[in-house]
Amino acid sequence: MCSGNFAKCLGITLLPLAIICVICNIMLFFPGGKVVDESNDITDEVFYFGGILGSGVLMIFPALVFLGLKNNDCCGCCGNESCGKRFAMFSSILFAAAGAVGAGYSVAVSCVALNRGPKCITSYLNGTVQQIDFNYPFADGNYLSNSTLWDLCDGPGDIITWHLTLFSILLVTGLVQVGLCAFQVINGLIGTICGDCCGCCGSS
Repeated sequence: MCSGNFAKCLGITLLPLAIICVICNIMLFFPGGKVVDESNDITDEVFYFGGILGSGVLMIFPALVFLGLKNNDCCGCCGNESCGKRFAMFSSILFAAAGAVGAGYSVAVSCVALNRGPKCITSYLNGTVQQIDFNYPFADGNYLSNSTLWDLCDGPGDIITWHLTLFSILLVTGLVQVGLCAFQVINGLIGTICGDCCGCCGSS
């Protein structure tokens, strides 16, 4: 497969993944599918925008660049028809690296959020008075292997399943994006060194 065609396939794959990440991050602003009264009742990692910025916006630019590589106009660069295509493939390496950094950021935020657990409604005794408040009842991912601890969260909604599902999607999607960007780095190097196997400017 030509390096340009392969890059286009990667771009087609990355775009829906980026959209999924943005949607997941937005949904996390509604813990348990509920609207909370104050923003500080939402898990802190949601405001790091790992899905919106890292795996979302920063991934859209590489995806669009990859999609356009095959149709890049490369005629007459320095008197060599193929060098424009080679430069385009080289520039795609830089965009792929930026995309990988963004996706890696989303993965890191997701790992921290999954380990820390959600901020949820808990009840506890403050002296002789029972307090109800939003806080973090879990520590060091202990709730991941011990589902009986989930009873510490009284809401909103099914907050733990909501938290685990959405951040897990962000984690897996981010890892896939990192892998696809790594493939494009290799593909871009091949395209830079060898050029597009299908040629350019109508040549084959």
